[in-house]
Amino acid sequence: MSRGLNKVMIIGNLGRDPEMRYTPSGRPVTTFSVATSRNWNSNDGEKHTETEWFNIVTWGALAEICKQHLTKGQQVYIEGRLQTRRWEDTDNVKHTSVEIVANEMMILGNRRDATQQFDAFQTDEEDTDYSM
Repeated sequence: MSRGLNKVMIIGNLGRDPEMRYTPSGRPVTTFSVATSRNWNSNDGEKHTETEWFNIVTWGALAEICKQHLTKGQQVYIEGRLQTRRWEDTDNVKHTSVEIVANEMMILGNRRDATQQFDAFQTDEEDTDYSM
């Protein structure tokens, strides 16, 4: 029997403040976006930059921590797994979204509060409740 691997690690900056909601069962879920940039020089020496945006989803205690401690512009390390969601809206238009379901978050770079001790958060919870 073969095993699969779905693991993603990114370092980037928050594009917006986290938004927290609760599922009908009362479980917190927080979403935010993170931008990563890649720089390179072409053969003719011209500098290039490419930015990639990622939608991040956190659940449970990690969701509450992200909502409380993260703000737009902060640099963070995110670790989790890729998930593809598909849905159809009220006009029968099909949508697809790829997101990172995070199970670990670390605040990097300059902190708003130098005394802040919460710089690494991790959860081992199985995230199976996706109803919002």
